[in-house]
This record gives sequence, structure tokens and C-alpha cells, in this order.
Amino acid sequence: MTLWIVVFVAGFVAALYARAPAWSWLAGTALWVAAGAGAGLTGPVATAVLAGVFVLPSLVMATGPVRRALLTAPLLGKFRAIMPEMSDTERDAIEAGTVWWDADLFSGKPDWNKLLAMPPPALSAEERAFMDDQVEHLCDLSNDWESTEVWQDLPPKAWQYVKDAGFLGMIIPKRYGGLEFSAYAHSQVVMKLASRCSAAAVSVMVPNSLGPAELLLHYGTEAQKNYYLPRLAKGLEIPCFALTSPYAGSDAAAIPDVGVVCKGVHEGRETLGLRVTWNKRYITLGPIATVLGLAFRALDPDRLLGGDEAPGITCALIPTSHPGVVIGRRHWPLNAVFQNGPNSGKDVFIPLDWVIGGREQVGHGWRMLMECLAAGRAISLPSSNVGFSKIAVRATGAYCAVRRQFRTPIGKFEGVQEALGRMGGNLYAMDAARRMAALAVDLGEKPSVISAIAKYHVTERARKVVNDGMDVVAGKGICMGPNNFLARAYQQVPVSITVEGANIMTRCLMIFGQGAIRCHPYVLAEITAAQNADRAAAVRAFDDALFGHLSFVCSNIVRGALQGITNARFSAVPAKAAPELHAYYRAANRLSTLLAILADVSMGTLGGSLKRRESITGRLGDILSQLFLLSATLKRYEDEGRKTEDLPMVHWAAQDALWQAREAFEGVLDNYPSRAAAWWLRWKFTPFGLPYRKPADALGAAIADVMQTPGEARERLIADSYSPRLEIDGLAYGELVFQMNPEVTAIEQRLRAAVKEDMLPPMPQNLPEFSQWVARAAAQGLVSADEEKRLTLYADYAAHAVAVDDFPADFHRMAHLKQQQAAQADDPSLAA
Repeated sequence: MTLWIVVFVAGFVAALYARAPAWSWLAGTALWVAAGAGAGLTGPVATAVLAGVFVLPSLVMATGPVRRALLTAPLLGKFRAIMPEMSDTERDAIEAGTVWWDADLFSGKPDWNKLLAMPPPALSAEERAFMDDQVEHLCDLSNDWESTEVWQDLPPKAWQYVKDAGFLGMIIPKRYGGLEFSAYAHSQVVMKLASRCSAAAVSVMVPNSLGPAELLLHYGTEAQKNYYLPRLAKGLEIPCFALTSPYAGSDAAAIPDVGVVCKGVHEGRETLGLRVTWNKRYITLGPIATVLGLAFRALDPDRLLGGDEAPGITCALIPTSHPGVVIGRRHWPLNAVFQNGPNSGKDVFIPLDWVIGGREQVGHGWRMLMECLAAGRAISLPSSNVGFSKIAVRATGAYCAVRRQFRTPIGKFEGVQEALGRMGGNLYAMDAARRMAALAVDLGEKPSVISAIAKYHVTERARKVVNDGMDVVAGKGICMGPNNFLARAYQQVPVSITVEGANIMTRCLMIFGQGAIRCHPYVLAEITAAQNADRAAAVRAFDDALFGHLSFVCSNIVRGALQGITNARFSAVPAKAAPELHAYYRAANRLSTLLAILADVSMGTLGGSLKRRESITGRLGDILSQLFLLSATLKRYEDEGRKTEDLPMVHWAAQDALWQAREAFEGVLDNYPSRAAAWWLRWKFTPFGLPYRKPADALGAAIADVMQTPGEARERLIADSYSPRLEIDGLAYGELVFQMNPEVTAIEQRLRAAVKEDMLPPMPQNLPEFSQWVARAAAQGLVSADEEKRLTLYADYAAHAVAVDDFPADFHRMAHLKQQQAAQADDPSLAA
């Protein structure tokens, strides 16, 4: 009897775990009941009862027509009654784009072999040459200090080079005169520019990721492509895209800007078009744009297009020289000087041909925007924020190795090492996420959820990197000037936090809101089936989705319970994964299962109110996000050839992601509306808790050493960031003295015996005393003539590297005069 019962329990659990089909449940229960009767373990009555309890339900479930009639149809009616209303714009936002690795993370069982088999992102020979030549030259022509203090824009020479070198046409195919670069190359270019000059990075990234070119490539008519794309590629047109309205923000349904379909006169002929009225703000490149991309609500009260009276959101391209277009003055976003400002128009007539995609695309603009913005969001802000974080890590690490306090480099103090460890660990994870998001785009995805994760978490970590850098460099960081490598990034971080969907909205509404529906294998199918007007088709589709969903839930419950007892110790890891990281793959498997269970329990218990529980959805999104950051970190380590010198950063980034996911999980349960559900989730799936902790101090110290030691690990961490040459910028002193530091440290260590014997005093910190110290050492033959020259040069470089800028009282007046003189040098006609 005991064995018979054990067989039942084991088979039941195994069938749930394996998501066995209904017919196997029928066969299994029938055989089990028959075996009990045949062995004399059950009499006729007990056998009949067991058949009624187990075999009959299995028969109903295995017989499709019966199941659909008795179960699915009634459940569909109840589902329709409780299903929250979804606006057209919400549906477009959810359905736009594609799902990729994010769907695996939501599945409870990620396919790591699939992820690791994806090719590492790489530049072509042409793209690498562009990085080393044109991008390097543009960095030479521009910097944050001059663009903000002198030009309040990119310098004219830099702007001209942007146009001439093809920077505005990186995503445009070569047949239209563009560069046709990969998404990864686009990301690399923006990242390097951002490590030098924010205005250069933004001016280049917007036309390539958030402008009309992307929309034209996917939706434009052939005539529109043939006219605009060559002009955009050559810089003959400067584009912008106007979406945000003062009272609408990110709510497309509330856009007050309207275009009424009507007939009007264009170029002397009566034509069908739209009379558009709009008022937009925060439009990047708006003040200098020659062609305006515009989003508005199309209305067709007279049904001139033959369809709906309110077709919906529509996108059009309008030359800014067109009568009625008003280009406003500039916004001034926290001293960031990329061009940005409002524009408007009242009753501006445009022909229907100016709608992107022509007449057929009237009313389809919101979906167009959502799909294109997903690709752009995956590249633009992740790349730019990684860029200025790389210069922060590069320069702060060098500064800590050189700057001394109490005769000791400040980077040796544990408090400073703690901050440096966070900087390097965060940067490793950020750059891994940036690379993986760009890879998704290059693989043909339009990753709406992943792009939101990358945008939110890279910008938030960039804020931490810059804040830690400011704490470390202290007084040097708060004094403005050309020698300050952090101040502009510190000022402008909130711009990145705010644009392309403010981070609060991105975290609370987009990541989980879209992820729960798009990444879940069944929820969207259930919603779609419920909205199908054909009842028979709706029942069939809902039946497939519903019972697939139930099987999915049960399998995850069993897996989650087993992982909770064993801490996922027996969870599968990919065959090709580095053994030293196996524990992280197992932890990710466990968290993926927990996320799938939490999402289903939350949707089941909270229903339509879940989307208003933003504290809950935000934390659920955090779990998904940290799983993505962990995945990107693990893949980066494999892609870069398992460099053991990078393991401190890998371990720190992986442990930090696990710890933050644990905090999010605990935050969900601590604040869960249903205390009973929260208790059950804890008891069932984390009986011993989640054993993930913050990275240890030793990891932070190891990362601090990497940041302060010239070598391949540091170079990989800050790869493809800009490092100026001395003839270009005095910021080069910091890197030059950093590269000399090991040599000088070795000489100092060699002379310690002389210091102990009072032949020399300890190496001094200030330049005059240092020069005397070097001369005294040379006079006693303790250093060679070549070493004397190197030490003197080191002292000179170090003095420049730690210098803090100061200015005359009339500095700003002189800066204005310098701007006028520079402008006159570029255009002598201005001298008049």
C-alpha cells in the first residue's frame, strides 16, 4: 500500500514538473487505479471512488470538446467580466516590439545554452576604422568645457565635421548615402563621444535613434525614403521629432495636438491633407532642425479617408520652413548644451503625402513610435551613460593612484576603495547590459522590455558611479573648469534619468507592465482570445492558452518548491559555462522561477488592480531587471574569453544583482496586499530564505586595485572611451602620470632603505619639495640621470593632474568675448 501511494505522489509531482499532456494524466491515473484494484489494495467501492476523483477529471481534461464545453466556455465568460479595460494606445504599447531573452527570464526555466551561443557583439573593420579615425577626431574637436562655457553648443567646426563625416547617417543604408552601421557600432560611437562631450553624443545619437530616419526606414514611402534619407545622411537636413506635449507627457491618449483631414491648397493646387495644430516641448535638436517629425491625433469628421472619424495617432514630416511652423527658443537642461526647445503651429496645412508612410499609415503612428523607440532606447541612453561613466572610472582611478594624503595614495584607504569598488563593479554590469541590448537590436529584435530595463538601470547606476566619483575626488570635483572631468556629468545625470520616459514611470509601469504581458508565454494569448468576437474561435484559443497557463503555473510551483529546499543546488547549468560561475546560473534559475510564480500569483490575486499597485509592479520589474543584468554579466565574461583578471568585477556585479533581486523579492512580500498569499509564498518557496548578500569588501578592494593599476583588466573596463593627447587637452596629464606611477612607485620602494638610513627624507607630496628631493637623491647617486628626468617629469605631470582651476573675476565677460572672437574666426562676416 505504501509503495502504491508513493508511486502516485511521485508520479503526480513528476507529471506536474514535466508539464505532462492531458492524455498522459488519463493513462497514468487509469493505470494507477487499475493496479491498486488488481493488487487487492482497493475494493470495488474504493476503486469506483478513486476513478471518480482521478480518472474522470482526467478524461474530461483529455477530451477537448467536453473540456471546452464544461470548463473553458464558462471560464472565458468570467475572464471577460474581470479583465481590465485596455485602451488602443495601451494595446499598441504592449504589442509593439518583440520579446527575446526577457521571455526566457520570465519562463522560470531560462535556456542558458541559447544565450551563450549568441555571437558576441563586434565591430566590422570599417566600423573599427571609423571609431579610431572619425570618432577620435570629433572627440578632439569637442569637449564639455568649451561647449558649455564658450559656445553653448557644439563648436561650429565640430558641427560641420559631424555632417561631413556622416555621423548623422549611421543607421541609413549605403544605397541612400549612409554608413549602414550595426546597432553595436552605433552604440560604440555614442559611448565614446559621451566620454568626451555630452553635446556631441546627444547631437549624434538623436538623429540615429529617435529621429525621422528610423521611422522612414521602416514605414516611409519609397518617395519619402529617396528624398529624405540621402539628405539626412549627408547632413543637408537636421531632423528632430516632436512627441511630448505640455499636458500629455508620455500619455499618448492625452495628446491634445490635432490634425483634421481636409482639402487645402499646396503649391498652388487643391489637395487632400491635414490642418494641424500643435504645441510641443523638450524637443532635442528642435531649435536647429530643418525637418520636423510630428506626432498628433488625426481626426476625419467628414470621412474623407473613407474610414473612422478618429483614425488616431499619426506621424508626419514637415519642413521647419513651412508656413505656420514656429520654432521656439531654447530650453536649458541643467547646463547641457545640446540643442533642445519647444515648437508649435496653428492650423498648419500639410499634404497627406507628408504623413510618414502616406495615406495608409494615418492612425498607425503610435505603434510606429513604440517599435522604433524600443530600438532607439536600447542604444542611446545606455551608451551615453556608459560613456561618461567610463571617463569617471578612468580618471578617478588614476587620480586615486597619484593623489597622496598622509604620504599614501588615497586609493589605498579602505573608505575610498569601497567607493571605487562600486564604481568599477557598476560599470562592468552597465557595459554588459549596453552590449547585450545592442546585440538584441542587431539580431533583428525590437526589444521593448529589454530597452526599458537598460535605460532605467544603466542611467540609475551611472548616477551612482558619478556620485561616488565626486565623493572621492572631493574638492577637485566641485570646482568648475577644464580640469574637472566629473562636473558636467554630475550636473547632467538627471537629464538622462528624465528623458525617453522618466525613470519612475519606466520602472513602475513599463518594465513589469509590458513584461508581464509580453514576456509571459500565455497572458497575451488569453487577453487576445477574450477579445475575439468569434465565440467558437475565442473558446478554442482561450482553451489552449488557459490550460497551457495552468500547466505552466503548476510546473513552476513544483520546481520552485524543490529549489527552495535545495537552494537550486541541482538546477541545470549550461554545458559551456565557466565552472567558477555555476553558482550564479543556479541562482538565476531559482529567481526566474520565483519571478514567474510571483507574477502569476499577483495577476491572479490582484487582477486588474495590479497595474495601479506601482510599488508592487516596480519591485517585480526590479527582479526581472536584475536577472537581465546578471545574464548580461555572465555572457560578457564568456564573450571576452573568461579573463580571470576580470573576476572581481564579474563576482561583484553578479552578487550585487542577486542581492538587489533578493531585496526586491522581500519588498514585494513585505508589502503584499494579501498577507495569506505572502505567507504561503515564503513558506513554500523560501523556507530557508534567499542566501544572497551584498558583495564583500574584499571584492571592492580588488576592483579598486584594478582601477589603479595599468593593465589589460583596466583597459577592458574602460575600453573605447576617449583619452585625450596632451596637445589636445590638459586632461591628458592624469592618464600620463598614471601610466608612470608603477615606475615611480618602484623607485620609491627601492629608496626606502636610504630613507631608513636618513640619507633621504620620505618622498614629499608637493612639487617644490619633490624637485629638491629628486636632486638630492641624484646627487648621492641613488637614482640615475634618466630616472632623475623621469621623476621630474612625473612631478610636473602630477602637479597638473591634481590642479584645481581658478579664474579671474571677469571670467564670464572674457568667455563671452572669446566666443565672439572664435565665431569671427570661423565666419569673418561676423566681425562687422
